[in-house]
Amino acid sequence: MLLLPAIDLRQGRCVRLYQGKLEAETVYATDPVAVARQWASRGAAWLHVVDLDGAFAGQPRNIEIIKAIIKAVPIPVQVGGGIRSLASLENILAAGAARVVLGTAAVSRPEMVAGAVARFGEQVVVGIDSRDGQVAVEGWAAAAGLEALDFARQMAAMGVKRAVFTDISRDGTLAGPNFSAIKEIALQGGLKIIASGGIASLDDLRHLQEMEALGVEGAILGRALYNGNFSLEEALGIAGGVN
Repeated sequence: MLLLPAIDLRQGRCVRLYQGKLEAETVYATDPVAVARQWASRGAAWLHVVDLDGAFAGQPRNIEIIKAIIKAVPIPVQVGGGIRSLASLENILAAGAARVVLGTAAVSRPEMVAGAVARFGEQVVVGIDSRDGQVAVEGWAAAAGLEALDFARQMAAMGVKRAVFTDISRDGTLAGPNFSAIKEIALQGGLKIIASGGIASLDDLRHLQEMEALGVEGAILGRALYNGNFSLEEALGIAGGVN
């Protein structure tokens, strides 16, 4: 199973939010590039970088830090947050990102996703951010009026191959993933799923790994990793050491 340590960027720092709320922020480091190097040196084979400022502003805000992270590590970097135009997407890929995650843009401009997939293939990933089964957009601040499962199917029909699925109510809470929602979207959505939100223990990772045959190919590790609930090395052991 693929494990991706998360580096969430806000005002140049590495942070985590509780359920995506800006007022519920924990700062973990002031040097995100050093954090990226640490995860890479300890065995991570991918990183998941999110520009939180960009997600709320509607355009990338931490591009120079993202470029520095990509340059500093010898592993692929997946980038999301505020990428809502083809120009922004191209800029991130040109900076060396291995994959780009489209969230709000995929909802509001599905034709852009179709064009991006036609050009860049599996470098384009969709972010499905769900609150009570409904897609949320604009940094999770607004409801899209669209069911997460329907959205997954629409994206699959456009040629998208994988999605980062986040249950917002679990994100940053250490309350455990929403396994039933993950299972449903993996089985019925037509996409490979990278699970995000709520992972708190090695048992959570074991449960997700058991869902690999259903289409859950990976997990994003956030607060549990930064809080020391388990080490990256322990998590990689659960994943079979294979990223």
